[in-house]
Amino acid sequence: MDFEIIGKIRQTETFARGSAIRELPRLRKIHGLGNWRKRKGFAIVRLNDGTLRDAEIHWYEANGIGKREFKIKRYLDI
Repeated sequence: MDFEIIGKIRQTETFARGSAIRELPRLRKIHGLGNWRKRKGFAIVRLNDGTLRDAEIHWYEANGIGKREFKIKRYLDI
């Protein structure tokens, strides 16, 4: 991860689960079997250069495995 999440993730939402996730075979191979969901939310992130930005982030999550593979989809501040 090239950033650090500061505080809590706000307005979380699941937008894909199970077979609707294109990366499901890869997730199962790398992280294990689980009830995988693709989720999104908003958080303040600290980038590698130390700047703080408000961003929409996406990640994969499964019960018993936890949150994996965070990525920034877009920045909300200009």
